[in-house]
Amino acid sequence: MQVAPDTVVTLAWRLTDAQNEALAEDDSGTDFYVGGADLLPVISRDLLGKSVGDSGALHIEPADAFGDYEPERLRVEDRALFPELLEPGMQFEQLPPGCAQAEADSLFTVTDIAEGKVILDGNHPLAGMALRVHYRILEVREPDPDEREAQSAHLDDIDSGMFLVGRAADS
Repeated sequence: MQVAPDTVVTLAWRLTDAQNEALAEDDSGTDFYVGGADLLPVISRDLLGKSVGDSGALHIEPADAFGDYEPERLRVEDRALFPELLEPGMQFEQLPPGCAQAEADSLFTVTDIAEGKVILDGNHPLAGMALRVHYRILEVREPDPDEREAQSAHLDDIDSGMFLVGRAADS
């Protein structure tokens, strides 16, 4: 069976930055629904027509990955608006009441806490980075009914694929 839209592909994969520094990998295999939100579109396109045992390597510019870094997505908010337990690295899908309005579907990461302020970054952690993806196809199969309905092989955790999932800028 070949990879096509509306199939599930199991990939062993490695993600690096442009200098080949490892960012994430899964040698045992991760399932991805092709044609849904599980993979960046550039990766889905590269997989089409390939079969079990095939491999590939892609260099992906920011525009085809997680977009350019946008300084205007940085926020400074009052510390008092946030829960007592707060530390860098924590993420918020919705900012607490009293914070400035955010775009729908924004995810903010706490980058610093100092002098009664919280610094939040609404950029994807890989925004502005050129990426390299190396993959090997371990399996290609039809999606089960739940995967087909959700257009995702990650029914329990949409981030299971780590950094291969997401939406590219302008996709």
